[in-house]
Amino acid sequence: MSSEHDLGEAFADITAHDTYLNGVPHATFKRLRDEDPVSWWDEKEGSGFWAVTRYDDVLAISHQPRLFTSTRGIRLEEMSEEETLARRTLMEMDPPEHTAYRRLVQPPFLPREVAAYEEAIRLLARAVIEEVQGQSEFDFVQAMARQLPMRMLGKMLGVPDEDGLWLVGRGDALIGNTDPEFTSHPVDLVNTDEYRLMPFRSPAGYELFKYAEEQARQRLAQPADDLISRLLQPKRDGELLSEHEFKNFFTLLVAAGNDTTRYTMAAGLHALIEHPDQLAELRDNLALMPTAVEEMLRWSTVTMHFRRTAAANTELAGRQIKAGDKVVLWYISADYDERQFPDPYCFDIKRRPNEHVAFGLKSPHKCLGEHLARVEIKVLFEELLPRLADIRLNGEVQRLRSNFIAGIKHLPVRVVWV
Repeated sequence: MSSEHDLGEAFADITAHDTYLNGVPHATFKRLRDEDPVSWWDEKEGSGFWAVTRYDDVLAISHQPRLFTSTRGIRLEEMSEEETLARRTLMEMDPPEHTAYRRLVQPPFLPREVAAYEEAIRLLARAVIEEVQGQSEFDFVQAMARQLPMRMLGKMLGVPDEDGLWLVGRGDALIGNTDPEFTSHPVDLVNTDEYRLMPFRSPAGYELFKYAEEQARQRLAQPADDLISRLLQPKRDGELLSEHEFKNFFTLLVAAGNDTTRYTMAAGLHALIEHPDQLAELRDNLALMPTAVEEMLRWSTVTMHFRRTAAANTELAGRQIKAGDKVVLWYISADYDERQFPDPYCFDIKRRPNEHVAFGLKSPHKCLGEHLARVEIKVLFEELLPRLADIRLNGEVQRLRSNFIAGIKHLPVRVVWV
């Protein structure tokens, strides 16, 4: 296996969205890990932040929610108190409040529940593949990686199949709120003050709120066994979500329920195409799929960072961090830390152990949908690879313009079907 990998620039601006159009600047993160693992970064708009780039430090902060709080925001953007309250979801909560809100929707995402509908996911995967099978050229992201998570999310939310594409388009506008392909209001290119109380400062929030209102009306009249109905049930303390909390929570599910899985699938296929020996081995031995999926997750680490805010003065790696400082956990750097992952720039479908932080390892904010994402990725590749005699790139790989989400948004491929 080759460990050759284009590490990009060594002195890239990790805050600039345009930096990531050419891929993750791994050389910059490697330099930071080696020379300045808790480094200070000034911002054009903002107070600056500490960039935490080593695996052990990222884990240490993740396990201290009282000292490093999520309540002030989880992105680099700084919000006023009014904006924070208006856009608040369980992502911007600390335990025990976070735990209470998470319990509302957690049951369908537990391992046993996810395992129970693996067959349904497999049927969806086959349907997605069969719609493309026979075509020799297509965009893998649009044709497959975008389709499977979207259809499964629609089933879990309990919304009509025909609404899926519209919902994912709105989710793209939120998560891709810095990419002109996905939104008419990229936050750093146009004035978005009009939408400052909306999720991700996006006009798509208005549309999703209106949609959520109608879905809530239908469930209150006729409850169902779906996520929307769960959101309308009382928490353990007997209280209901307010109408605004419900709409924010629904919007979070739409935004997070498709994009990250899609981009992991795209990065995974791209890595396999770049490593044809491993592609062939995995296709011939699907029993390797569980470890291959973990390596795809590590390799892509789609959510590149989350922010915390120091609640008190503290010290980390010899740096004096003041109360109120933004502290940014760079998962994309932690998952390539040589101190944790031998030969991290080698894509290895047999890598063990592989305790990556793509889902936020063993922390209160560990990804709610991690088990579902794993099954969707596993099933898609289990169904796709045996049908391929050959697959190659067929044009330029296009990436999301974002310093937050590492995403391949277009992956043109040429295939020969078995």
